[in-house]
Amino acid sequence: NRPRLSRPIGCAGARVTAVDVSAPRLDRLRANLARLKLSADIVTADVETYAPAERFDAVLLDAPCSATGTIRRHPDVALLKRREDVAALADLQARLIDKAAALVKPGGALVYCTCSLEPEEGEAQAHAALSRLPLAADPVRPDELGGRMEMVRDGFLRTLPSHLPNEDPRLAGLDGFFAARFRRL
Repeated sequence: NRPRLSRPIGCAGARVTAVDVSAPRLDRLRANLARLKLSADIVTADVETYAPAERFDAVLLDAPCSATGTIRRHPDVALLKRREDVAALADLQARLIDKAAALVKPGGALVYCTCSLEPEEGEAQAHAALSRLPLAADPVRPDELGGRMEMVRDGFLRTLPSHLPNEDPRLAGLDGFFAARFRRL
């Protein structure tokens, strides 16, 4: 998994550049874009070495992670992931955040997200980025989430499997997810 990058053009739409190291994932993206009648500039590259001609107004870093937030749908995650996997992914995520921040124009937005429940891949990663990079937190507000206050912690979006209850357990719950929004200084 590598991040997706976007360059907004006004409030009516966006010119999107999708960057991923995996050609098969990008093939699936192309098929989905065609099905939805959407478009994007698609680049097969490792984001760590990606060098666009200009910086972006916004970057969405959908970082590779342990996927522990998907455990209710994929229980094998608990058996397949080890503590050292989380540490290695956290190191990669830090490098990708550094690169993503460098790709954002001053005043632009950076959103970092993972489908992990691990603090090392979420809150700790966001706090570390704020301490070492020219970024300011751009807190997520409950009103942006339909008033769901339980999903906002310290200005970050954090969903848990216990969120979104429903009388029918088959329709209840969310994947675990983390997102932090920053502005480039």
